[in-house]
Amino acid sequence: MSATGNRAAREFRAEIREWLRAGLTGEYAALRGRGGPGREHEAYPERLAWERHMAAAGWTCIGWPEEYGGRGATLEQQVAFHEEYALADAPARVNHIGEQLLGPTLIAFGTPEQHERFLPPIVAVEELWCQGYSEPDAGSDLSGVRTRAALDGGEWVVNGQKVWTSLAHEADWCFVVARTEPGSVRHAGLSYLLVPMHQPGVEVRPIVQLTGTSEFNEVFFDGARTAAGHVVGAPGDGWRIAMATLGFERGVSTLGQQVGFRRELDALMALARSNGAIGDPLIRDRLVRAWIGLEAMRATALRTMDGVAAGAPGPEASIGKIFWATWHRALGELAMDVRGAASTLTGPGHDLDDWQRLYLFSRSDTIYAGSNEIQRNIIAERVLGLPREPRP
Repeated sequence: MSATGNRAAREFRAEIREWLRAGLTGEYAALRGRGGPGREHEAYPERLAWERHMAAAGWTCIGWPEEYGGRGATLEQQVAFHEEYALADAPARVNHIGEQLLGPTLIAFGTPEQHERFLPPIVAVEELWCQGYSEPDAGSDLSGVRTRAALDGGEWVVNGQKVWTSLAHEADWCFVVARTEPGSVRHAGLSYLLVPMHQPGVEVRPIVQLTGTSEFNEVFFDGARTAAGHVVGAPGDGWRIAMATLGFERGVSTLGQQVGFRRELDALMALARSNGAIGDPLIRDRLVRAWIGLEAMRATALRTMDGVAAGAPGPEASIGKIFWATWHRALGELAMDVRGAASTLTGPGHDLDDWQRLYLFSRSDTIYAGSNEIQRNIIAERVLGLPREPRP
């Protein structure tokens, strides 16, 4: 990067740092550290208000081109934003799925009419989105989708079931992968539909997780409808669009995620020193290995930024996903061992503490957003060029 680019990135970093310092005061001061995986229920209305406050100040969708409501931020500026947001311990975002997944997908593949209809409400945090991919028999192997949609006059009629749908109970819209060509199998015949959630024929059932919270949901479509023009790309081309969305999910926001991981690791090291667990050579070795892993994770993420700059990360981004998911799950296990016997006890009302919640929720890290098994297949077949796994 040139000296001018470095200076622009530093100035942008200073700008967002100052805005967050001034903004996370008064009514928003109590939101620091609220929300996140396993804790999405925390202060949800207040976090929504905060994100709309961000939108009014021009701090949402910063990486989008200016013509679509963004700030046209460079890759270095986007990295600075996500890192500073995490360093400020700002509340977890409620509009991540719309801003980081659907928005870039629509910009790349949507029609002008879809841009005009759907992008401004995402920028303003007026409409929230969820992702309708996984099904009871098509989780990691998304090509097994059975949810179907058929044209009826000027509308698609959708029937089927989705599962593990994050924040569906708060969403206004869902982007749904559905089979629209009768008799098609696997990747062929799928379409990427934009479906309103608030209508007859859509039922959301929260799934109670190990943590006792319910940010994942089942979603049932029984004759739900959406306009014929609410298909992204051509009908039958949904697999390609869906894979592009998954690529955008591996974008620069992962660097902000790693700031949170570092905060957790630092706190765990402090706990190990205070309770004497650091004296156990095995615990000490695992803490050191966790620190080394985090450094390697950041280096790996930075190496994938070329793919982000080109439009969307390629299959190499699966390396980062399997890396951070496995590392974070291991951190949860290490936290239980650092705490010792106290880790088995809950508080009044069986409330979980932060370490117990980390341990329990991180079990899902290696499953959602692409399971470790599927990530290994992607790396083997699409990165290393190994023979494809035999299909039944």
